[in-house]
Amino acid sequence: MIEELRKKAAELPLKPGVYIMMDKTGKVIYVGKARKLKNRVSSYFHGAHNAKTEAMVSNVANFDVIIANSEFEALVLENSLIKHHMPKYNILLKDDKGYPFIRLDHKNQYPRFTVVGKTEKDDARYFGPFPSRTVTFSALDAVSKALKLPTCTRKFPRDIGRERPCLNYQLGSCNGYCLRDASHAEYMKSVQQAAMVFDGRANELVDKLQADMEKAAEAMRFELAAELRDRMRAVQALSSHQHVWSIGRGDTDAIGFVRDTKSCFVVLRYMEGKLLDKDYVLMDEPLEDDFEAVSSLCRQYYVNRGAVPKTVLMPWELTDSDELQQLFSDIAGYKVTIATPKRGDKKLQVETAMLNAREEIQRATTKEERVTKTAQWLMEALGLERPPKRIEAFDVSNMGNDGIVASMTVFMNGKPLKREYRKFKIKTTDGQDDYGSMYEAVYRRFKRYREGDEKFNALPDVLLIDGGTVHANIALKAMKEAGVWVPVFGMVKDDRHRTRALVTPDGDEIGIDAKPYVFSFVGTIQEETHRFAIEFNRSLRSKYGSVLDEIPGIGEKRRNALIKAFKSIKAIENAEIEELARVVPKDTAQNIYEYFRRGEENESN
Repeated sequence: MIEELRKKAAELPLKPGVYIMMDKTGKVIYVGKARKLKNRVSSYFHGAHNAKTEAMVSNVANFDVIIANSEFEALVLENSLIKHHMPKYNILLKDDKGYPFIRLDHKNQYPRFTVVGKTEKDDARYFGPFPSRTVTFSALDAVSKALKLPTCTRKFPRDIGRERPCLNYQLGSCNGYCLRDASHAEYMKSVQQAAMVFDGRANELVDKLQADMEKAAEAMRFELAAELRDRMRAVQALSSHQHVWSIGRGDTDAIGFVRDTKSCFVVLRYMEGKLLDKDYVLMDEPLEDDFEAVSSLCRQYYVNRGAVPKTVLMPWELTDSDELQQLFSDIAGYKVTIATPKRGDKKLQVETAMLNAREEIQRATTKEERVTKTAQWLMEALGLERPPKRIEAFDVSNMGNDGIVASMTVFMNGKPLKREYRKFKIKTTDGQDDYGSMYEAVYRRFKRYREGDEKFNALPDVLLIDGGTVHANIALKAMKEAGVWVPVFGMVKDDRHRTRALVTPDGDEIGIDAKPYVFSFVGTIQEETHRFAIEFNRSLRSKYGSVLDEIPGIGEKRRNALIKAFKSIKAIENAEIEELARVVPKDTAQNIYEYFRRGEENESN
């Protein structure tokens, strides 16, 4: 079967078009577009792929192609076919959000604003989309009241003069355009002003009303000036809510996409640099690579939404950005620009979209999923035989030449296993030797394993060392000396002291900052191992201090001076009176000397 598909793909032309993958029942399971059909379709039947692509290819029994006249035509056709067939392996955005619009029909003598579910290619003017029908009706009601437009069911001009004005006129929320003497020109003026508000130009309208008010006052038309003042204040009150109404119609969208335990597509909407709203879609890992996934998601999103802002900011430069730009411009009815910012506020907007995508994934992912996905990634990235369950980590801490300690922490299935933590007092190094201390700690741990010590009877799946290539090499040598081999990697920090990568003994770095859960997990291991080493260090300092505090004549100042001079309690214990007297008074030196020799006298007796 696969050989037949390869032969068929090899006969395809090097032209743009759409390919349609089908299973043995003839059902469409995947639709894609290509600049060169032959190359793209052939790639599915040669070489290795990710798990989802392998699953799709294994179900392909046949495929068909449609040759297009241009890449843009292929893009539009692909989107149409995906929407029609809803293939199993394509990214699918549900077209059920129903972004509402406000419609203004200019054909009527008395045009009215209405709420509709989508735009049509007619002569009407559309405002939006808005975030929900509730918000849309609220906006329409507020603007109508502020500008005293009718909200009743009467038809104009048919019902003008037929009945008495409704309650809205009595309450002052309508100018009573159903009255015989109502001005059609005033009605149209109010409609135009309402359109300015829905179009995001409330502040511009306020300035215009203020100018008209001042002119009326100068002409001593005080009644008109008061009316304009009231209208201006009403519009000013509306402008504070305008950002909510214009959520669907910002001037810039920033796109974010992150692939982790799940994948997340985010759209942040901005108006004049201010964040208005966020849309996001969570999904399983898509078959496409990140570039194709973003392209497909953007096409479906904006076609469903029915509106595109003037600028769309992408996290990466897409290969089909020209075709996307043309599609977006067709949807919007004006030129849309696609950009990939490199610096400044626009780049920050894209980074914020990416951050939001990561946070949505984190909120939607259970701890078990994170642990499983992290272990799977570590297995693949580090070349392990299986996902690691038991991870051990080492760190060294010192408090002087003779006060060096090492810590060993254990993480089992993503959680710290504190009963398995171990501490090491370093005995063999001469002075502050970080590498020698690490060697000793790792060697002693695995030597105890070889000797059958119950406290060290389990081997880790992977060993992590606080440090770089040299530290990883030292640990590897220590294990070999002990007769044990475990995959070992160093944990490398960035200039902000965060774990940025794992490094092999050969110096090859494996970046982890692009995988949020791996980044967080390895960072937690490094921080916990460092904390445990520091706590052990401090406990020894406290122990040393408590011993000296028992000797008459020693307070905090003299205790610190002794530790600084001799580096360890053992050195103080072995010192002669003359050596001690160089640091403390002779009578105190005598007390120290006698204190440490009481045990020897008792032992000899």
